[in-house]
Amino acid sequence: MKMPVVVLRWVSNSKQNMLVLSLILYCMLSIVLVSSSETQTETGGGGGGEGGGSPVCAEADRASLVSFKGRIIKDTTGMLSSWIGRDCCGGGWEGVECNPAGRVTGLQLQRPATATGDAAADGDSGLYMKGTLSPSLGNLNFLEVMVISGFKQITGPIPESFSNLAHLTQLALEDNSLGGNIPPGLGQLSSLQSLSLSGNRFRGQIPPTLGHLTNLVQINLAKNSLTGPIPPTFQNFHALQYLDLSFNMLSGLIPDFIGGRYLPNLTLIDLSNNQFSGQMPISLFSSPKLLDLSLNHNQLTGIIPVQVEGLKSLTSLSLSSNRLTGHIPISISKLNSLWYLNLSANGLSDPLPSTLATGIPSLLSIDLSYNKFSLGKVPDWIRSRQLRDVHLAGCQLSGTLPSFAKPDSFNSIDLSHNHFTGGISNLLTNMSSLQNLNLSNNQLKADLSEIKLPDTVSSLDVHANQLTGSLSGSTGILNDRASSFLEVVDVSNNQISGGIPEFREGLRLKVLDVGSNKIAGPIPNSVSNLAQLERFDISRNQITGTVPTSLGLLVKLQWLDVSINGLTGKIPNSLLGIVHLKHASFRANRLCGEIPQGRPFNIFPAAAYLHNLCLCGKPMPPCRKSQ
Repeated sequence: MKMPVVVLRWVSNSKQNMLVLSLILYCMLSIVLVSSSETQTETGGGGGGEGGGSPVCAEADRASLVSFKGRIIKDTTGMLSSWIGRDCCGGGWEGVECNPAGRVTGLQLQRPATATGDAAADGDSGLYMKGTLSPSLGNLNFLEVMVISGFKQITGPIPESFSNLAHLTQLALEDNSLGGNIPPGLGQLSSLQSLSLSGNRFRGQIPPTLGHLTNLVQINLAKNSLTGPIPPTFQNFHALQYLDLSFNMLSGLIPDFIGGRYLPNLTLIDLSNNQFSGQMPISLFSSPKLLDLSLNHNQLTGIIPVQVEGLKSLTSLSLSSNRLTGHIPISISKLNSLWYLNLSANGLSDPLPSTLATGIPSLLSIDLSYNKFSLGKVPDWIRSRQLRDVHLAGCQLSGTLPSFAKPDSFNSIDLSHNHFTGGISNLLTNMSSLQNLNLSNNQLKADLSEIKLPDTVSSLDVHANQLTGSLSGSTGILNDRASSFLEVVDVSNNQISGGIPEFREGLRLKVLDVGSNKIAGPIPNSVSNLAQLERFDISRNQITGTVPTSLGLLVKLQWLDVSINGLTGKIPNSLLGIVHLKHASFRANRLCGEIPQGRPFNIFPAAAYLHNLCLCGKPMPPCRKSQ
């Protein structure tokens, strides 16, 4: 503001002199007040707002937020309904933070949890925002933190204007449905320390300009559709501690600058579920601070380098589902902090290092499944340890099931696809913490009545054995005292007889597969008590009676197979209540009458209904009037 020029003339009359002095003081005070007011307006300041002394937000910032709100065409969270009035800094605008000068420094909007968890995240129900990101957010010149996460109906690109947010230290746009390419302009945000764009629909290559963000401590681009290589400019991330590029379609070699002297501060590297090929670079194993290394589900070849012992702090190593060959190196035994080791689904071969008997002292979870091992029996060093998870599927194991020295520590056991014989009960002795048990594809010959499951078990898979006995009865695994923790039961491809038991309320079963057995009798009406059921397979048995109308109450069902039985009567129209059904088969029964004429039943392929007595209506031939 320009100061006015005041010309003074002193006169002899004292009263006039006093009047002139008073006028001068009044003008000077007015100038100071006006100047102060304008200064506060320019900086967004000004006390005495709605919050009683709190700053009144700058009009430009308020306008930017209102423009963002205008691009959100629906908000069931209620968060944006608090954005009313002229003061966005008074504490009433949810998710908005300001500095003492009344400039917006934080915008944090995260989808709140619903009563049903995340089930509604992708649908129209539950709490969500729908719309796009407004370019006006790029005008929040003092913004330091932006978090807009968990809104699967926020779509569109990241506005190019976001490159103007020079003070931004954290940008988190996770778990939305944003798309297009990652804007190269984000590489101009020189103050950025944390960048997370995971769980969106970004495509194309990672822009090399992101390598300009030399202050980054964390970068997370996981769960998108990104392609191409890791940019060479990433070697500039000297402060980087957290690198997550998992669940994309990235390809090429893993660069030799990851780890070693270029990125010495890394504590997590997750490149899993991509298409990386070639050998693992030796530099990767010279990261003394690294805690977690996940390279699983790629196309990596070659051996596990002996230099793996350089990962002195490593707690978790996952190299599963690659094309690795050779032996497990002896040096892996020197990883004193390692508690999780997953080398499954590769081409690794015998022998196992003898040093594993005394090495890896912190080991809790091991998975050696589906390699070229011919172990013969479960190694003594595994049976004698206090482990949480043991997965040795497809390791050419034989004989009777092993006993473990410390069974009460186990959470998960997978001994499937081996050659075990005999019973099951000895294995389960004192397994007081067991949750998941997979003994499928063996030659076990136990009677189901021998199986006393621990109350903690949530998943039981014993399909493709030679089990006998009944599901029902006083000691059956699905009797009226069955554990309410059971979610998965697969006893298919055995020699089980008897009937399908009655189901009490309160069971949490999501998968029930009893297919390919000798089970007879009807489907009980109490099947409707399995309210959480998603997969129901009773195919290839001797089931008789009708399809109960109560089956239509299983609204979460996605897979239904009652084929190759002796069912009679009609397919009840009540099944139209199963709106999420993706697969159904009624073939090879004695059913008759009109197929329920509504989705999805009238659009399933005709093969789902073939070889019955007289089913008709779409997708089968039209019904006759008498039917």
